[in-house]
Amino acid sequence: MPLNAVRPKILGFISEQASAWLVALVVLLAGFALTAIVAWAASDLYQQQVRQRFQLLVNERYTRLQERFEDQEQRLSSLRRFFVNSDEVSREEFDGFAQPLLLRAQAYSWAPRVFREQRSQFEQEVTRQRGAPFFIRELNASGELAPAPERDEYAPVLYSQTQSLLGAPLGFDLLAQPPRRSALERAHKSGKLAVSQPIQLVGVEPAYATGVLLVAPVSRAPTSELSQNEPYGYVMAVISMRQLVADGLPKAERDNLVMQIVDTSDLQPQVLFESSNAVASSDLVGARRLSLGDHVYALTLRPSQVFEQANHSSLAVILVMGGLLSVLLSALLYVLVSQRQRALKLVEQRTVQLRLRELELRGAHGQLRSVLNAATQVAIIATDLRGVINTFNAGAEQMLGFKAEQVVGKLTLESLHLALELEACSAGLSVTLGKRIPASQAMLVESPDNLHEAREWTLVRQDGTQLIVNMLATVLLDDHGLWIGHLAIYLDVTEQKRAYEALAARDRLLKKLSAHVPGGIFQFTLEPQDKWRFIYASDGMRDIYEIEVSALQQNATKVFERIHPLDVERVRASIRLSALQLSHWREEYRVLLPQRGLRWIRGEATPEELPGGGTLWHGYVSDISDLKRVEEELRALSITDSLTGIHNRRYFQDRLRAEMLRLNRTSGALSVIMLDIDHFKRINDQHGHAVGDGVLQELCKRIGQRLRRTDVFCRLGGEEFMVLCPNTDGERAYSLALELWQSLRSVPMELVGIVTASFGVASWRADEGIDGLLLRADSAVYLAKQAGRDRVEAERVRA
Repeated sequence: MPLNAVRPKILGFISEQASAWLVALVVLLAGFALTAIVAWAASDLYQQQVRQRFQLLVNERYTRLQERFEDQEQRLSSLRRFFVNSDEVSREEFDGFAQPLLLRAQAYSWAPRVFREQRSQFEQEVTRQRGAPFFIRELNASGELAPAPERDEYAPVLYSQTQSLLGAPLGFDLLAQPPRRSALERAHKSGKLAVSQPIQLVGVEPAYATGVLLVAPVSRAPTSELSQNEPYGYVMAVISMRQLVADGLPKAERDNLVMQIVDTSDLQPQVLFESSNAVASSDLVGARRLSLGDHVYALTLRPSQVFEQANHSSLAVILVMGGLLSVLLSALLYVLVSQRQRALKLVEQRTVQLRLRELELRGAHGQLRSVLNAATQVAIIATDLRGVINTFNAGAEQMLGFKAEQVVGKLTLESLHLALELEACSAGLSVTLGKRIPASQAMLVESPDNLHEAREWTLVRQDGTQLIVNMLATVLLDDHGLWIGHLAIYLDVTEQKRAYEALAARDRLLKKLSAHVPGGIFQFTLEPQDKWRFIYASDGMRDIYEIEVSALQQNATKVFERIHPLDVERVRASIRLSALQLSHWREEYRVLLPQRGLRWIRGEATPEELPGGGTLWHGYVSDISDLKRVEEELRALSITDSLTGIHNRRYFQDRLRAEMLRLNRTSGALSVIMLDIDHFKRINDQHGHAVGDGVLQELCKRIGQRLRRTDVFCRLGGEEFMVLCPNTDGERAYSLALELWQSLRSVPMELVGIVTASFGVASWRADEGIDGLLLRADSAVYLAKQAGRDRVEAERVRA
């Protein structure tokens, strides 16, 4: 039985609207009751959760910032090594090497040392190379670049690769200002990276002008006579603190933390960066130390009002959200009831709009036909009812070679057409229409399949040559509506047909070639109004993005919907940078496909500037997922022990070296635990190497279950293992070693019984290298062996 028939019997006199009120009220009351129960149950966890969330945010923000600072050091060091290992670096070589390094840095520059007596020759030589005047300059009192006065030494900027639209201040003498000069002198003296005091950057947008200068001295490669030469110049990274710190972080109105970075290396602390968002009224605070070059910065993190709003009392949140959800569910009932009426009204409005659009299109079509009739390259011929020509315009004279006086009143329209073609058309029309059509009328009679459409005919010129044209024939009426003749309009399509045939052949060749090329070939444009469009896309693009080629040409943004969310902004930025600099575009990024899932794509394209102001790229994309997978497998195999599945000696040495570098920059603790299985050779001799391998695997399983997430467990070789414990002093490492020792000897292993090991513990000491630390750990293991094995031996305290 239909629901509409049952409803009156169930509801009685209650109308449809009244029943909706009743259901909405029940849902609203039930939602309020459930909200109150959940809010009461969750209110006790509020304070603890807030502190845990804040500490997680502080640790994550600190780790990210420190990694960015270290990344800038590594990039500048690579640029310095490029200069050290090169006899001479040209501007093109510098741009090619430095351009990929521009990540969160405003610019990379090269400044050679120029002495007083070399200045004139240096300026002339650079002017000759650049083809433009070049002077060593400095800022004058009005803040403008002016020629620098005589000094004993200069350090002018010669090469610069920058992201700034304002360009690079070439020739700017870095020794002209005390902050920059101080950084260069410290780098010169130490031979290492040095950082300037906070400065106002030159040639940078005002919003990013506050920053530092990271300087590295460049010397010739060491020789047998000299271990280190005097630096002959400096490579620099111009770092805007706002760009380095805020790039990729949440916007101020969405950031949970209020961040401040202060340079404490001077007597008067200076603020390098400070968030613009408001601080919450909370006592939570996190303090960390960031290091860059020879400077240490104080990082202070406090919760923002966004954090306070996002982590307000769970009771209030649940009550508000539960109440809003209940209200929304109630309101949804009324929306559904009135949906049909609103849909009908919308259809009516759209119908009116379509009718108006149809009238506009008809008017435009009439205007277009008038323009075509007035074109000088069009032949317009009018005849009387007998077919005799009475009008022959200049376009017809030019097209057919006849003069008007040779044709008007003398020739018929039939005489201009190819006779065989007229006869064939006449026969076809006679069959279609069911009556005889004379050949002289064949070009004037419209086929039922082609009403009011131009048809293709062959005309005969005066010299006997043939011409292919499109013909549109209409009836001529007088003022009283009587039929008085015909009007024929001809358009020469000979060259057009040749062009169409050539284009068709080119399209077939291009499609055949692109079908055999791995990946996809495309032409892509970026127009001034920020419109993205594919001019051409081969069939391979469909396989790459799982999007039909026709859909790509209609809407290019569908490609960006396939790109991984973590990569899409980087790809957009690289395309805009390529358009700005007209540089070769090359990117590797991930895509999420509906059928094949996550894939790696490599794209390359060459840009060119369009006359209208846009940019056109010619390029291709290919699937490199298999290559990426092989690279990842090779990397995993290079740092993993194949038998036990834990890290190998190589990974341990790399991690230990990284931890030692960290300790040399900042204070902290580090310990290592070395263990050697007792009588392991006896196990292999008695039970075989297969059982011995099983013992190694079981030992790694037990040790790994007891270790902390930050500890690094590695196999050095044979039956020797090492545990690297960052941020752990000797006492805590000794306690951890006792736990590992106890877990190993407490439960016998299958086939061999109790397996024991000798443990040695050593902690890092200031001004000690890697070899010294490992030697003390190995000595502790040796003492444990000498003392009877199956024990934990701590390092010996120095007298």
